[in-house]
Parts: sequence; structure tokens; C-alpha cells
Amino acid sequence: MRHVLIVAHPGKDSLTAAIATAYRSAAEARGDAVLVRDLYAMGFDPCLKLTEIPGTPGFVPSPDVAEERKRLVGTDVFALFYPLWLNAPPAILKGYLERVFGFGFAYDRGVGGNEPLLTGKKFVSFTTSGAPTEWVKKSGAWDAVRTLFDEHFAAMCGFTIAGHHHLGGVVPRMRADVVERHLAAVRTVAAEI
Repeated sequence: MRHVLIVAHPGKDSLTAAIATAYRSAAEARGDAVLVRDLYAMGFDPCLKLTEIPGTPGFVPSPDVAEERKRLVGTDVFALFYPLWLNAPPAILKGYLERVFGFGFAYDRGVGGNEPLLTGKKFVSFTTSGAPTEWVKKSGAWDAVRTLFDEHFAAMCGFTIAGHHHLGGVVPRMRADVVERHLAAVRTVAAEI
């Protein structure tokens, strides 16, 4: 099985990065292949180009997008790792999804609408927030993120949702035992996928 981990946090020592590393180690321990796409480390440009919009003259993916799409071919599980900032994913992640998972890769024209091109692939999200999970849910942010970045995105691509795991109330200096407990849970999820 091949996993692609899409990480959207600028901190190499962040909890988001640690969660991605825990997932990776669990998948590799099972003998699975893992490709990490650290968007900030890559310097990924999240700005959609005019020529990348279907129907515009000269429509074609930019060279960086075409190359990224080649790297993703043959993936069985797509896993997103990101914090909630202003109760939403970082802009770099949205730009990556718009540009890379766009027309011709994740979906195409179909009868009466779009046709998913990644049917049968699994999709899982791991998110963190400084706000407690209960507050994120009460504010409506949880439903918004789940609707747009899980359900809609998965349906557009044809993904099977393998879960959304959120860690709320994250503080900059969590005790090591608390962090390890969360990372152990992530390794369990990765092993189950």
C-alpha cells in the first residue's frame, strides 16, 4: 500500500509534523511505502494560475503541478496533516488541493457534472487547534471543515473517508507523556488504515 502524507505546517518541530512522523513510522513498519509532501519545506506556490482554470484559453497544469501529479500516481491513501488557523486549514493547503487535485487529475467532466477520477482511494485527515475541540464544534468550525475538506473534497475525488482525527486544546509546551499518548493513537490509526 502507498501513502502520501500532505503536511501543511511551517514548523519542523510542530505537533502537526510529529503526528505526520508517527503516521509515517507506523505505515512503514507495516511495509507500506510513504511519500511525504511537506508543503512549506517544498516552498509550494498555493496561487492558482489563470491557465489552470478549466475553460480558460491555454488551459494546462503548470509544470510544478504536472510534476506533483506524477509523484502522486499510484497512491492508495492520501493523508492530510494541518492545524486549524482561524478555524480553517492553512491557505497553502487549500491552494495545494485547488492546484494539484484539480481538473484532469482528481475529477473530469462527466454526464450531468463532474466525474471523480480517484475512486477507491482512501482519505484521512489529522488536525490540531489551540482551541479545545468542544469549542471548535460549538463555533460551527468543525462542521464547516468536515463538510468542505472531508465530505465535499472526498466526493469530488471519489475517495473513501477513513476518518478525521482532531486534537484540540494544543498548547505550545505540552508534556512529553501527553504528546506521546496522542502519537500512539495516530500510530494505531495508521496501522488500521
